[in-house]
Amino acid sequence: MPKRLLVLRLSALGDVIHTIPAVVSLRGEHEITWVVEAPYRELVEIVAGVKTIPVRMKRWMGEPSAMCAALRQMRHFDASMDFQGLIKSAALPWIAGVKTRYGFDGDAIRERPALLFTNRKVHVDTTQHVIEQNLALAAICHPEQSDGPPVAREVLRFAQDDNWSEFLSEVPGLGGDIVLLPGAGKPRKLWPVARFRDLARRIGPKALAVWGPDERDLAEAIGARVAPPTNLRELAWILRKAEVVIGADTGPLHLAAALGTKAIGLYGPTDPRRNGPHGQLDRCVDRFRTTKSMESITVEEVMTILERVAGE
Repeated sequence: MPKRLLVLRLSALGDVIHTIPAVVSLRGEHEITWVVEAPYRELVEIVAGVKTIPVRMKRWMGEPSAMCAALRQMRHFDASMDFQGLIKSAALPWIAGVKTRYGFDGDAIRERPALLFTNRKVHVDTTQHVIEQNLALAAICHPEQSDGPPVAREVLRFAQDDNWSEFLSEVPGLGGDIVLLPGAGKPRKLWPVARFRDLARRIGPKALAVWGPDERDLAEAIGARVAPPTNLRELAWILRKAEVVIGADTGPLHLAAALGTKAIGLYGPTDPRRNGPHGQLDRCVDRFRTTKSMESITVEEVMTILERVAGE
């Protein structure tokens, strides 16, 4: 088994969080270095407890020296493990000359040409949650386990035995809120603003809109209290201290679940069985198996789940 292991999951926030359990399962037996986009470097180093090679893939075309410096750091590893399944992630260890390159097989890979850059293709059950799929890929380096890959922790509560507490940065005056996440990485994942506004009105003073880059106008449009600008550490604090977090399939929703906060997921075009808040799939509104449309999710449905979850 490889001693020095290079792992790759470049982005985005939710996907990085979903990869942490697999990387943590490899610690102790391997010297791990994680290739990740620079904004997530601190999260990975503190919470996963591994070294990183930060990259900025979109800037590399204009910064060839930075690209070459990062690739030099990727040399001399015994093996690599690509948890992303894209051409850009699979190609990096190949370019760096890593001889043994693990990755998903053709049934699970996201971009099939990425298969050209892996020479140890691993089959996983694609009906499982992505966390379990990542754990199954990592299990290829645990040949002594005869009963399958390690089981993901219930609700992914790293705060109990890893380093989330060291990652949080306090945001005074916030806590016990019902956090609303009106933003999403893709327009088709957005729940209509008018419904978020109605939901905020029904919740009342406890409703707090949290926003990310280019989302402030959206947060203000739903009529709830609006959180201040936050970095990733401060966002984690707000989510950790929330009573409930409500949002679509976005990184902050998965961050909330990882922190052990109650999370209600609104799912239309993506499958909560694969990408839902881990351990809390019964708290999701699922339209993936019917309309696949966020517009078909009603405020009444969300309020019904919120009343149940808040009372648990």
